[in-house]
Amino acid sequence: MELRLPPPLLMLLTLAGMYGLSHYWPYYHFAFPEPWTQVQWGIMVILCLVGVLLGLAAVRSFAIANTTIDPRYPKNTSRLVTSGIYQHSRNPMYLALLCFLLAAFVYFSALSNVIMLLLFVLYMNHFQIAAEEEVLQAMFGKRYTKYCQEVRRWC
Repeated sequence: MELRLPPPLLMLLTLAGMYGLSHYWPYYHFAFPEPWTQVQWGIMVILCLVGVLLGLAAVRSFAIANTTIDPRYPKNTSRLVTSGIYQHSRNPMYLALLCFLLAAFVYFSALSNVIMLLLFVLYMNHFQIAAEEEVLQAMFGKRYTKYCQEVRRWC
């Protein structure tokens, strides 16, 4: 398995696509009216905070397990991490990236950006996560199968 596009870079490309869509094909802007703009900003801040907390919790779990966080090289994984945030999500780092994109969706306020969100999730599921799962299954066998049965892919 060779994955050339790091997920944070994919998130930035998705963000650029969202910016482009919101400016050049802004299908149905749902900007909050003036008294509700604080709610809009609150939603964005909460989504960003959730993203930061998920990402930090995931990195911390990997650091405690002393294994790699680089998803491009899953064969360098030395341990199956199932503790901490990984008790609730098999991919909290990717969920964190999605939280940032959801915050951007609220910021750009264009329904057309649902396309970019869907493309991000579909790409991650089909190319990134599926490839990682294949390697982890080969490395950890029944332990990984049991983990997949107990913990959802995203949340």
